[in-house]
Amino acid sequence: MKAMSAFFSWFGEVFVFMMAPLWNHPERMQKVSRFLMRCFAVMVCVGVLVWLSQRPVFTLRQVLVEPVAGQTLKHISKPLVKQQILETVQGNFFSVRLEDVKRGFESLPWVRHANVRRVWPNGLIVSIEEQKPFGTWGGADSQTLMNAHGELFAGRASEAGEGTHLIDFYGPEDASKEVMRLYEKANAWFKPWDSEVKSLTLSERYAWHVKLSNGMKVEFGRDEESSDKTLTEDRVARLFKYWPQVQEKWVNRVDAIDLRYANGFAVHLASASVKKSDADGKKSEQKQ
Repeated sequence: MKAMSAFFSWFGEVFVFMMAPLWNHPERMQKVSRFLMRCFAVMVCVGVLVWLSQRPVFTLRQVLVEPVAGQTLKHISKPLVKQQILETVQGNFFSVRLEDVKRGFESLPWVRHANVRRVWPNGLIVSIEEQKPFGTWGGADSQTLMNAHGELFAGRASEAGEGTHLIDFYGPEDASKEVMRLYEKANAWFKPWDSEVKSLTLSERYAWHVKLSNGMKVEFGRDEESSDKTLTEDRVARLFKYWPQVQEKWVNRVDAIDLRYANGFAVHLASASVKKSDADGKKSEQKQ
């Protein structure tokens, strides 16, 4: 009963408080008045800020395009890029979406990354990381290049610049990073020969081969897809182990090596006048 009585007493006080006219309580009137005045002041400030933000002085008029630290822009025309962005960008200094501007720049040829920031009162600064071509993708006449990160981008070998040496890469379009990984491994393997990889081809079945700067072709097959990830490394180690014997028998006459054999490797001789006995024995002697 006491609890019930206390509840009805509390409910009655709340009811009386809610039903009593506000003007009968000066303290409440003052609090409500102050609250309303603050709301009005905030609304006025917001309105003024919105009005100011739409003034012509804040219309974007300047776009500064600069390279990231340590780079120079060789393939990007700054005036052309500025004009294109000013014509397509929407909004002013306050309302422009920097992410949209960033995507617009990164959609341009030879732009790998872009960073955009505002400059008071009507400008933007865009820092651009330009693509650095590392190789061609699909041959010298292809319209696709690859950078050192294994990323493909639109470009021609003729645009790379005079004196720029490009590696020739071939493979499925979704395998460019895998191709770059294989290139780095193969390049490291053949450093003892003072040779570099000049071309790498990855087939649709993920069999691959390389051509070296000494003119030699090396066939690896599909070992990289094997559950034994050291299989190719083991076969390369075997090649180096027995290579002195190959050179002793056929000095500077080997132009291709096939590492797809489980217990050895095969070599191909460049000379057309190889004796039949040598040709018949070249595989058997190297399968050790």
